[in-house]
Amino acid sequence: MKKFIAFEGLDGAGKSTLIQSLVEELKKQQKPYVLTREPGGTELAEKIRQLLLSTDVEKPSEKTELLLYEASRAQHVSQVIAPALEKGEWVICDRFTASTLAFQAGGRGLSESDIHWLNKYATGGLEPSLTVLLDIDVDSSQKRSSGRTDRELDRMEREKREFHEAVRVHYLKQANQNPSKWLVLQAKDSVKQLSEQLLTFLRKNSWL
Repeated sequence: MKKFIAFEGLDGAGKSTLIQSLVEELKKQQKPYVLTREPGGTELAEKIRQLLLSTDVEKPSEKTELLLYEASRAQHVSQVIAPALEKGEWVICDRFTASTLAFQAGGRGLSESDIHWLNKYATGGLEPSLTVLLDIDVDSSQKRSSGRTDRELDRMEREKREFHEAVRVHYLKQANQNPSKWLVLQAKDSVKQLSEQLLTFLRKNSWL
């Protein structure tokens, strides 16, 4: 089985912290891995990320936004994710195709069928073996995001509350539609609890 895990959730859910705990476990067990993110992961894809999240450039239309995400993903899969999986390495990715469905279908109201097609086209049909959703309510998400002092909020983080509510609902919808490939954790739990829950799940399912 290919070890490809995508971490999903609203901003401030704690994805980075949970990812780091998994990385530490992989290091301890001397398992080869690639840690990456979307949008981004390659030099070209990171430049697209800057265009997508910047508040200083022309705001993309909804369709343009979707296509930029998919262009970034196509490069990322081709140059980073697929080669790593072929070598038998774990791939740990901060966001992947589920984000596009949640943000562009749920938040923007674009066609799910169009997004499914574009996701499949950009990835060549590659899907995560497991998607970990850190579920968090919008109030807590916005409180955590606004408390950051290392950077300003990006364009997506500045969207209205209703947008983020719709994104959360769509995340949970995806998890309910495919429970065998999703693990839903509660972001309100402590870092230690979340790490234990994730590692227990991976051991139980013969990942570790």
